[in-house]
Amino acid sequence: MATRAPVKKSAASKKTPAAKKTVAGKDAVDLLDADHKAVKKMFKDFEELTQSRSKSAASKKRELADQICSELTVHATIEEEIFYPAARGAIKDNPLINEATVEHASAKDLIAQIKAMDVGDEMFDAKVTVLGEYIDHHVKEERTEMFPKVRKTKLDLVAMREQLETRKQELMGQTSALSLGLAV
Repeated sequence: MATRAPVKKSAASKKTPAAKKTVAGKDAVDLLDADHKAVKKMFKDFEELTQSRSKSAASKKRELADQICSELTVHATIEEEIFYPAARGAIKDNPLINEATVEHASAKDLIAQIKAMDVGDEMFDAKVTVLGEYIDHHVKEERTEMFPKVRKTKLDLVAMREQLETRKQELMGQTSALSLGLAV
């Protein structure tokens, strides 16, 4: 009885969308969505702290609010510098990208207000909460509208992830240096 050697698939036949997504980890959309999830958790942690009136809770709220603001600022920057321009060219849905850009501007305005406030200000918790609500809305639109459209394009989302990660690390380094009072 003759046996056949297993047929090897060519490299070209292995390039399925799922394979493209898992090459060297995840893709750009996965990176952005991981940021979304991390910030969502921070907002939940902040909400829990708002129930406490201890002095240590106030200090923790300030630290967490600052972390949320830094993370969102970096995230918005990498989306605006790298992801949105590529998405705009690939999906040709300018109203969707324009709306996301306006949502970023609103979030940045609220971030600036939060950073300038004292944690004891009666509006501090409300502003962080509203920022969380803005971000929830923004994330929902990206997940349900923008990301699926981008995934259907020919954009190299794996290579874009590398660009996003590199720029994110640069910005996080600048943010850390600024918080320590170092020149960047």
